[in-house]
Amino acid sequence: MADNGYSGAEFAAWAQTTLGITIKVVPRPEDAVGFVLLPKRWVVERSNSWTMRARRNARDYERLMSHAEAHIQWAFITLMTRRLARQHRRGAPALAQKELAAAA
Repeated sequence: MADNGYSGAEFAAWAQTTLGITIKVVPRPEDAVGFVLLPKRWVVERSNSWTMRARRNARDYERLMSHAEAHIQWAFITLMTRRLARQHRRGAPALAQKELAAAA
């Protein structure tokens, strides 16, 4: 998902052939004034902000694109392992948490 800055047919063709992805442009409503929350775009923006929480991703220090990509993947791996390793999960019954604690 992208904004109108990526709406060119040439860019869409490049993304399809080179990256194997399809670009879907989410246009801003014509009658909108000021900030407007665009559907599904917030998912992309939120994901970008999560990767920027990793200090090394906040600036572009890498010379090779493969290194930058690896750091982004590492940031998401760290994020997901922390979420999966949480002690108190939402919706988990208290009895199951006590049983897990007793088994450890």
